[in-house]
Amino acid sequence: MPEKHPVTPDGRYFVVRGRLWRRADPALGEAERAALTRELMAGRRAKQQAMRQGDEAGREAARRRIEAAKHALGERGPVWWRDGAPDLNRHMARNTPYAEWFAALEG
Repeated sequence: MPEKHPVTPDGRYFVVRGRLWRRADPALGEAERAALTRELMAGRRAKQQAMRQGDEAGREAARRRIEAAKHALGERGPVWWRDGAPDLNRHMARNTPYAEWFAALEG
């Protein structure tokens, strides 16, 4: 299945509207990644439902569930790579070492 969004050459980030977003840790097994992704999506659905119902406590519980899943996937928290490169999550690609690569995609 082709990637919907461009992925940086090192595989650490994907780009949406010019912004870098950290990808899941590639060391996770497929089954573990799938289970964590299901948990993430269930948390998102729970948050949406709580918001529709005006349930502030439910919304906060769902946010914690989402955050825990993102940490377990490696999308948040400590970086999963070991070469000492900084975390550029949520940075605009044009303002990072990926700027030249990203410019070539756009142009």
